[in-house]
Amino acid sequence: MKRELLFDDGDRRWVYFGRDPERPDTLIDTNEYLVIHGDKAMLPDPGGIEIFPQVAAEVSGEVAIENIEVLFASHQDPDIISSLFLWIGVCPGVRVLAPWTWTLFIPHFGSARPVTGIPDEGMTIELGKSSDIRAIPAHYVHASGMFTLYDPRAKILFSADIGAALLPETETDVFVKDFDRHVGYMEAFHRRWMPSNRAKNAWIDRVKDLDIEMMCPQHGSIFKGKDVERFLGWFQDLEVGNAV
Repeated sequence: MKRELLFDDGDRRWVYFGRDPERPDTLIDTNEYLVIHGDKAMLPDPGGIEIFPQVAAEVSGEVAIENIEVLFASHQDPDIISSLFLWIGVCPGVRVLAPWTWTLFIPHFGSARPVTGIPDEGMTIELGKSSDIRAIPAHYVHASGMFTLYDPRAKILFSADIGAALLPETETDVFVKDFDRHVGYMEAFHRRWMPSNRAKNAWIDRVKDLDIEMMCPQHGSIFKGKDVERFLGWFQDLEVGNAV
């Protein structure tokens, strides 16, 4: 897997893992992110069962596995949280956070461990001795209960499936290099998987005035600098919820 240090101020780090060349063709490629504050860590959308060994190996190179304090599921899809029971097996004290709408569904991935439900209005998340990372509602974009994460210290927006792109194998850049070309890799996905223009625009209103240096989706390349603003403008103008 590719590794990229996205942010490090001495207390907090964001690390990216993705673009796995050994991934079977039958699996969608996913990005995993590790957030570390002090010696404690959070895994947003830690991935599916099939890639658990690779992700665990990468994570263990950055922080002791037993120091993973939070698993965050933005929504219920198997490509982001079906590895749940495996993570609980190696870090049994971990807190599992997910939208309240999915708290009785996510344990079906193999763990009877209670999942802490995030209320519809969102919440701040404690990590180590910090409590500044925010879960921002993104309901119906694309799941009925869904959240993105904003870290004001790192100026990073973890956007889950918002901004996702289905890249060809020849596109291996961690960051978006050519926004106009990148649109071709994400337009069909967003038209099909984002069902509500009203909900899409409500999420944009929640995040557009935040100080964002990087927008990190679960699939595809990371938006950086002016490309964050370009994406939000493009997304606002896009008609979604159309399968034809």
